[in-house]
Amino acid sequence: MATDRQEAEAPTSMTAPKLFECPDCGQMQILPAMAPRSRAVCLRCDKVLRHTRRDSIGVCTALNLAAVVLFAIAGTLTMMSVSTAGQMRTASLITGPEQLEQYGIWELSVVVLVTTFAAPLARTLCMLFVLLGLHMHRPRPVLRLAFSWVEHLRPWSMIEIYMLGLFVAYVRLSDMARIELGPAVFALIGLMVILIAADVALDDQAIWEAMEPPNRRDRIQARTAAIARMSETAHRFRIGCDTCGLVSRSAPGMHCPGCGYRLRVRKNRSLEHTLAFSLAAAALYIPANTYPVLTIVQLGVGQPSTILGGVQELVAAGEWPLALLVFFASIAVPVLKLIGLAILLISTRTGSIWRLHDRTVLYRIVDAIGRWSMIDIFMESILVGLVQFGKIVTVYPGPGAIAFSAVVILTMLAARSFDPRLMWDALPHETTDHAAVEQAATPIEAGA
Repeated sequence: MATDRQEAEAPTSMTAPKLFECPDCGQMQILPAMAPRSRAVCLRCDKVLRHTRRDSIGVCTALNLAAVVLFAIAGTLTMMSVSTAGQMRTASLITGPEQLEQYGIWELSVVVLVTTFAAPLARTLCMLFVLLGLHMHRPRPVLRLAFSWVEHLRPWSMIEIYMLGLFVAYVRLSDMARIELGPAVFALIGLMVILIAADVALDDQAIWEAMEPPNRRDRIQARTAAIARMSETAHRFRIGCDTCGLVSRSAPGMHCPGCGYRLRVRKNRSLEHTLAFSLAAAALYIPANTYPVLTIVQLGVGQPSTILGGVQELVAAGEWPLALLVFFASIAVPVLKLIGLAILLISTRTGSIWRLHDRTVLYRIVDAIGRWSMIDIFMESILVGLVQFGKIVTVYPGPGAIAFSAVVILTMLAARSFDPRLMWDALPHETTDHAAVEQAATPIEAGA
């Protein structure tokens, strides 16, 4: 229900109604006209379909420009310096990956470099390329491709998780050496805040609409009234795009007229791919927790440490909050995620309609939490990059880190491969697809 704030907005600020397919349950529904700073939720599964913003393009442009500047600072200046017994060692953002590669663990080096630098930077540059292209008032088709990568790169951009790993590493280093924070750390903190703010300020549907040719926008506005009168039969052969959300009268396998990506009714072989990734992750979880992830040798004395051993060391040092954080992120989360994926796979394969809404919430949680298990990997990367003082104290990476990073990546791929709409396809036909297509998604929380 629209609020007084919505009614006070000028008519020109309202979005145009549009047909939309919920990405979580597949319900076709009409997204209503919305004022800035309001949200529309799915009629069936409560998925937020759109959150409109005031001047989303302008705000996001400013934030992403600032992010590029902070990337330059974080990537070139010193992050931390460590000194002990008259020796000093400094490290930048890429020192950890470089040191891991020197130890022959190039796989882990690539993972850390991509998730902490390459993916966040590429996502920011793609976003900035699109926004600056829109300010030129001459959008090109290549902008659509660039914007699609903004969403594809989102789960692999882990600056905020890296900062937690850096904090854990700082606590563990405090017992070994004297630590000084460099300007890159403060740049990373600012970068993390700005990237989160840019995501909050982004209205992705406004970006897709701004990239449409003017004549196409005119045709869409001319059909607005007709959309509301379309019957169930009129929507039966329409298909929603997984990338841009545009619903078009097309067939599976054809290209979306909005973004150019290939259309599909559901993700191809979703359950098979999810099962394969989940089984591979479950198999690697055992070596990930039994093989050492790192070895700290101090004055010639040291022994390999597993993930659980690292938690025990934090407990022994009295760092209970950090110990709980590492235990939950590195041990509990992968197990809970595998259990959640098993529930989703079994219930969907059997065609169960048990607690569909709750299972959809479970899918959202599984999809969101898996990436946070990278805390331990980032902490190890920082320790290996900084603590290299020969016989005084040295940190060596272990093979368990490779297996653990593979577990994290495989569970993320499993969640991304799962199509939650398959759960809702088990409902009787008369209650699915287009039964509520003439209703509107509910706009709520204006001013949020």
